[in-house]
Amino acid sequence: MDDSSLDFDIPGREIAVAAEALYLANLMIVPGLGFAALLVLWLRERQRAPELARGHLRQTLAASLWAGALLVVANAAIILAGGYTSASTWIIVILYFTTCHSTLIFCGAIGLSKALAGKPFRFPLIGPR
Repeated sequence: MDDSSLDFDIPGREIAVAAEALYLANLMIVPGLGFAALLVLWLRERQRAPELARGHLRQTLAASLWAGALLVVANAAIILAGGYTSASTWIIVILYFTTCHSTLIFCGAIGLSKALAGKPFRFPLIGPR
């Protein structure tokens, strides 16, 4: 692909890329800190950002909240199944990471590629309309 066909001057592209990158950082590198930075970016830019950036900010914030809720559900399932010393703990952990967490990361990678291309993205199932 020729670089001349890419448009780097799309309004809101930088904010959209930052939102998607912070979402992925929250899931993989710096949990909590990535969410806090995403929340600050959303609070600062939600009113004045171009439509592309607002869409990505809305999607990543909603997906981050869903990721936190799924983590709480997984921990509750571990506690209800016998606690952290039970053998069922590893079954729940493996199921959570192979289904929920990896799907959230996969969707975040797609969202990041869409943001880099300057296109909107909606998370399947969990993304707000």
